[in-house]
Amino acid sequence: MDIRVSDQLRFFLPVRHRAGPSAESGHEGVRDGVRWAYDEEATVGHLVEALGVPLTEVGELRADGAPVPPSYRPAPGSHIAVESVPRPQPMPSAAPWPPRFVLDVHLGALARRLRLVGVDTAYRNDAADPELVTRANAEQRILLTQDRGLLRRRALWLGAYVRGGKPDEQLMDVLTRFDVPLAPWTRCPSCNGSLVPVAKEDIADRIPPGTRRTYDSFTRCDSCSRIFWPGAHHARLAERVTAARRISAAANDASGAARRVRRRGR
Repeated sequence: MDIRVSDQLRFFLPVRHRAGPSAESGHEGVRDGVRWAYDEEATVGHLVEALGVPLTEVGELRADGAPVPPSYRPAPGSHIAVESVPRPQPMPSAAPWPPRFVLDVHLGALARRLRLVGVDTAYRNDAADPELVTRANAEQRILLTQDRGLLRRRALWLGAYVRGGKPDEQLMDVLTRFDVPLAPWTRCPSCNGSLVPVAKEDIADRIPPGTRRTYDSFTRCDSCSRIFWPGAHHARLAERVTAARRISAAANDASGAARRVRRRGR
């Protein structure tokens, strides 16, 4: 059986299967795909996950050229094609709009960046894996993680593997994958609550004297009551917001083009 994995997904494969031939226990790596020993009980989904690719990252599956579901059991000698999930990713019809997220404990810097641009982002640095899955399901949040094992949990309604080693790369990955509208400076970076404008005189006793003299624009979180103003780091944060807007605009253009292609194909 030959399994050919999209280039966008090949980094998930064990090194021995990414390129070049090597034989091992009934299956061998090939330059364009993986030859896998036939198992009459194995579904296409099982085969894909056995190669290390989370099904959350998979778009279309084909067996001998025909689209098949993950539950399909291929015949001996089948040729399986595994495509990456399209970008922007279509959302389930019952999913809330705009998309909202919950992040695992290792993505705190990404959580702050998503909140900076106004994306509803739940995050706690002590949340256990079962709690993350429970919250994702209960609130219909997309679970973002770099833990492939977490994405393989059958109870999880929707998740995504975050690509990139740096927070700015991860932000780009999320914004290009999910067509999420941005609303910068509207969410608390600490708790995800909504930021609302507040008059300086109403919070004068809560801000340092130098800040009172220097700044006139303030917001307050309606959840944790923290006060924010455009301080010394504002220019750097504004650059991140500008970059995120460019990424989001490009993703929106791609989304519109994809919709037009689908309409022409009907």
